[in-house]
Amino acid sequence: MIVRARAPLRLGLAGGGTDVSPYCDLYGGHVMNATIDRYAYAIIAPRDAASTCFHALDVGHEEVHSCDDNIEGGGPLQLLKGVYARISRNFLAGERPPLTLKTFSDAPPGSGLGSSSTMVVALVQAFVEYFALPLGEYEVAQLAYDIERKDLQLAGGKQDQYAAAFGGFNFMEFYEGERVIVNPLRIKDWVRAELETSLVLYFTGVSRASAGIIDRQVKNINAADPDAIEATHRLKEEAIRMKECVLRGDLRAFESTMQAGWEAKKRMAAGITNPVIDKMERIAFANGARAAKVSGAGGGGFMMFLCDPGCRIGLCRALLAEGGSILDFHFTQQGASSWRIA
Repeated sequence: MIVRARAPLRLGLAGGGTDVSPYCDLYGGHVMNATIDRYAYAIIAPRDAASTCFHALDVGHEEVHSCDDNIEGGGPLQLLKGVYARISRNFLAGERPPLTLKTFSDAPPGSGLGSSSTMVVALVQAFVEYFALPLGEYEVAQLAYDIERKDLQLAGGKQDQYAAAFGGFNFMEFYEGERVIVNPLRIKDWVRAELETSLVLYFTGVSRASAGIIDRQVKNINAADPDAIEATHRLKEEAIRMKECVLRGDLRAFESTMQAGWEAKKRMAAGITNPVIDKMERIAFANGARAAKVSGAGGGGFMMFLCDPGCRIGLCRALLAEGGSILDFHFTQQGASSWRIA
């Protein structure tokens, strides 16, 4: 039996960063996001030898470990090994079954689309299917969070795992004690279509490690930096406003809310914006963009631009002239899924 799983990548529309501890523990966090039809994939197959093979197909890394080894996270395959180790401990009484694990993604690490966390969710979902584990969306997301943030000690927030597990447009609430509430939003078809037509997703060509930015953000909150805290409060308020805009279909207000959220986010920590991002923002606004922001922690990856659909082609041409690439996409409503191949 072979099991395949996939989980959708997400666009962080508003409130990203308020889902990171200690801010969400102290003040509560609100995030608005939506998943798109670009995915992280995981494959699990049985293996004859008494060993497990970990293979990240898209980056070309492969390791084979004896099942007698103490397989833990670390190195370029830490996500695969970390999920395998946690599933073995929690659900298989420590047994390490001989398996082949393969992964690949539609987006590179550092894209700002939540690719690493989405990959962990896809891996967890694959194990859920393979071993018939009784885990729903909340449990899958929390387990993926625990593996990435606690076992592997990778810096970041909580929204990516829940977006990948649930899918769709969601308004998420994050509180102390790791309490999370996911509110799926019923978006009218015309609003979804208009957003797809108006939103340009541009890859800067610069992948970035988000950990440094997040560490500075955490340090600012721990130090009670008044400007950083006020900016994060503002970002949370913009997430609430964006939820109201998208539910009402007020897309002009959606644009102003996105821009206000981006201006607030820049104040949270150093490194969120840089000369490359600032240049692309200027070029975009000179060619019809009405709002701009970076998806994810900042520093690079994908940028989002909202424009009148009549300006879309001109905007895309101006952005492409700078050497990056445009990612065509559609919103998707389905979260992580898995299936068996006999």
